[in-house]
Order: sequence, then structure tokens, then C-alpha cells
Amino acid sequence: MASFKPTNIPVYPKLGEKVTQDTLYWKNYKAPVQIKEFGAITNIDFSPVTPHNFAVTAFTRIHIYGPFSQEPVKTFTRFKDTAYCGRFRSDGQLLVAGCEDSVVRLFDVGGKVALRMFRGHTKAVHVTDFTSDRYQILTGSDDYTCRLWDIPNATELNVYQEHTDYIRCGITSKLNRDLFITGSYDHTLKVFDARVDKSVMSMDHGQPIESLLLYPSEGLLVSAGGRYVKVWDLLKGGQPLVSLRNHHKTVTCLALSSNGQRLLSASLDRHVKVYSTTNYKVVHNFDYAASILSLALAPDDESIVVGMTNSILSIKHRKSPEESREISGQQRRRPSYRVFVKGKNYVPKQDDYLVSKPVKQYLAKYDKQLKKFNVSKALDCALEKWIRLRNPEVPVAVIKELDRRGTLKNALAGRDEQQLSRLLSFLIGNLVDMRFAPVLVVAAEMILDIYRSILGQSPVIDRQLLRMQDLLEREIDYQKELVEVLGMLDTMFASSLPKMEVPCSSVSRSNGLSQGEASDWNCVQTG
Repeated sequence: MASFKPTNIPVYPKLGEKVTQDTLYWKNYKAPVQIKEFGAITNIDFSPVTPHNFAVTAFTRIHIYGPFSQEPVKTFTRFKDTAYCGRFRSDGQLLVAGCEDSVVRLFDVGGKVALRMFRGHTKAVHVTDFTSDRYQILTGSDDYTCRLWDIPNATELNVYQEHTDYIRCGITSKLNRDLFITGSYDHTLKVFDARVDKSVMSMDHGQPIESLLLYPSEGLLVSAGGRYVKVWDLLKGGQPLVSLRNHHKTVTCLALSSNGQRLLSASLDRHVKVYSTTNYKVVHNFDYAASILSLALAPDDESIVVGMTNSILSIKHRKSPEESREISGQQRRRPSYRVFVKGKNYVPKQDDYLVSKPVKQYLAKYDKQLKKFNVSKALDCALEKWIRLRNPEVPVAVIKELDRRGTLKNALAGRDEQQLSRLLSFLIGNLVDMRFAPVLVVAAEMILDIYRSILGQSPVIDRQLLRMQDLLEREIDYQKELVEVLGMLDTMFASSLPKMEVPCSSVSRSNGLSQGEASDWNCVQTG
């Protein structure tokens, strides 16, 4: 007696992830190191000088971490309330930070006590930065003002009050000590020149602005607010170049790769998107466990540091070339195919005694029912919820096998309302799938033939049949439109091809007659 053959489940092709150079580059990081902070992490800033420590601003503290340390090498706790925007000076010697109590504090990285305290704002200060000459500080506050401070004298130099809402981001020029840019919740970006008393340029982002970033050449400015990331050309008077909307929630921070060719944006939707700065298309994506408030890249992209709302600091370090080679070597040292097929093709000799080992066959539930010829139960097993939702090819394969056996009609008949509704739901979800349509159309026709006499008795079944009718009508309309489009494309392609002339010296091109016949024909016409 022949053994039972399990149902053959076809493997349909799946579109895999396209592996690009960006994929290889941005995936070449170790598993993240996670550090628990005291509160939501609102800002991360890397020191411009080696060893490139980074300052993490969270709640009432600023921690400074070494490049590979999991414990802070320095802590500033002289804040009475929530601290904001701890940033290093270009020489890495000083650090400035704002606070909820409206006081701006300047610290020596080697000390503990604040060197200077700048008082003048009336509300929380969320923006701090050093100018390029290292002797002035820019601050922006919830009192709608931005101010310039002189470090040696601890005095206020200028006050600008042009925004009409909170100022939550700002950046100074690294090429010109007098230029700085601020972004506000009033949807505007303003470019200021310290030599004049008002802004020299203004742009409307259209959403409350959360973050700003200047390209190294400082000809392009990037702003983030709402779900949008926008790029502005400052050399053309603030003309908008690109508007990107790839996040599902508010974009909170921006970063630029070390070579300036990749732009990163992080959002409350827990994603970090990597864009190419040539065409501004997404080339890679990072996923995190919680909403992201801050993001920073180390020089040479050696580390990616992300701060989240759940107080977790995530640090990813780039793998060294030796580690990358070790991993690739380990992958190559996995058991090869020949190990698993070893001895399979061994041919016994004449005097050998062959001991055959019985191979136990494990059958799926629907195959067990098919083996017992319970065709209706086999179809029910294949239509279980977790199977039909995750692997719709399994019910399709069972239906195809039942049709091959000639028992599909028996399996479909005799069903109650719940069983028939489950079957119709599967058909509605997969009937127009080009992979399954040839098999499911046959099953749908049989169901209509079997249950035609009871239509109108169940409102649930009637609604599902109407949905199936609408689905098929829409699909037919789509197919007709596609055929029309194909016809138009064929006409366009045919008209765009160059016309090829066939040379024929002895035949007239006008009427197909030879030259002699043509002259005689002309004489007849003139006569």
C-alpha cells in the first residue's frame, strides 16, 4: 500500500530587503548599550575634541560619558529645576546649559561649580549655544526672547523679541560669529545678525519647530517640526528646497553624518530615518523601544546615541574591522551543506547488511483528516484563524488538493452559518490575490451553486456575498483600466519608433508599379 503523501504547500516568492551600501554601513553597529537616567533625556551633545565625550541632559542633571564608559565620568547637579540643552564649546573646555528656573549656567568641564550664571530671562531657557569666537553665548527662552551674552564680563549684549511663542531651538554659525538662527513654536525660523537690531531673514515652517541643523557649508538649513523635515536655501533668501514627511509623529531632533552625505531625523514614532542628502530619499531606518527626544552622532559616525522619553539612553558603537571579520568568519564556519548530506549517497556493497531505519512521518492536522478522508474537517483545520491569517497559502493548497481529488464540493457543502461565514471571509481577503485567484475562483463558484437556494435567510451571509460582489466588480474595473492603459502605452511606443523605409529601385513607392508600367499608366491617364 502506498504511503500517504502530505499536501504540497507551494512557496511563493517574497520580496526581500534590498541590501545596499547604506544598509551595510548603518547595520555595522554592535548591540546597543542601554543606561537608565533620572528622567526624560532632552539633549545630547558630543565634545568636538578627543576623546569625544558626550553630555546627556536629563531632568536636573547633566552627565558626561566617555566614548565607551557606561558610568558618567562627570556630573553637574547644580540645577534647582529641570536642566535643558547642555552644550560644549568648540574647544571642549566649557559647557553651557539652560534651566527651568530661567538661569543660564556656564561650567568648566574640569570643575563642579558654575563659573558664570546669566540672569535676564523670565521663563525657562531651552536653547543655549556658543558663538564661533568662543566669547559669547546665545540663549532662547519661553519668554519669546533670544539673547546674546558676553562670557568674560557676564553681561547681556543684545535682546531680540521677534517671536510670538516659545523658542525651543537655535543654532549659531561656525563661520561667522555674528550670525545665529532660532526656531519657535510660532512656526517661524529667523536669521539674526548681531550687528543689527532685528532679524535679517524669516521663514515659515508651517508647524511648531523642534530642531534646527546647519550644513557644514552653511548654505543650507534644515528645520524639523510636526511631521515635516524641511530644507531651506539660505543663499537664495530662505527659499524652500525640500519638504519631507516620512514620520508618523512629531520630529524632535536632527543630526548629520560626519561626511555630510546623510541626514538623520528622530521622532516620537520611535524611528530614526536616514536620508541621502543628494535626493533626500530614505536609505535606512532604525527602530527603538520608546519615543525619541534627542539624537547625536559621534565624529566619524563611531557611535549613535539616542535619548528617549522612558529615561533610557541607547548607545550603539560601530564594530571594529577585526570584529566585522570575526563575525563574517563565524558565519563562514557554520556547518556546510555537505555535512548534512554526508553518507546520503552511500551505495552498500554486496556483502553489507542494510538496516533500514523507519522514518516517522509527522502530519499536520489537515493532512491527518485528509488521510482519514474527512474532507470537511480537513478544510476546517486549514481555515483556523492563525493559519489563514499568517499563511493563506495553506488553505489554498488544501482547497487545490480537494479539487484535484474531486471532493471539494463535498467539503464545501453542509456548513452552518458560522462555518460558511469564516470561509467567505477568507475568500474576500484573498480572492483578488493573483497568486490564489485561479484556485479560489473555482471554490467561490461552487459555494454560489451549493448555497443559491438559501440566499436571503442569513443577513450575515448576504452582506458577505454583497462585499464579494463589490470586490469583484472593482477588480474587473481595475483590469479594464489597465488594459486601456496598456493600449495607450502600445500606441505611444509604436509612434515613437523610427519609421523604417524599405528601398526598392524598380518599384514605384506611390503605386507599387515598376517604372515602365508606371509610365504607361501615366500615358493612359493623360490620353
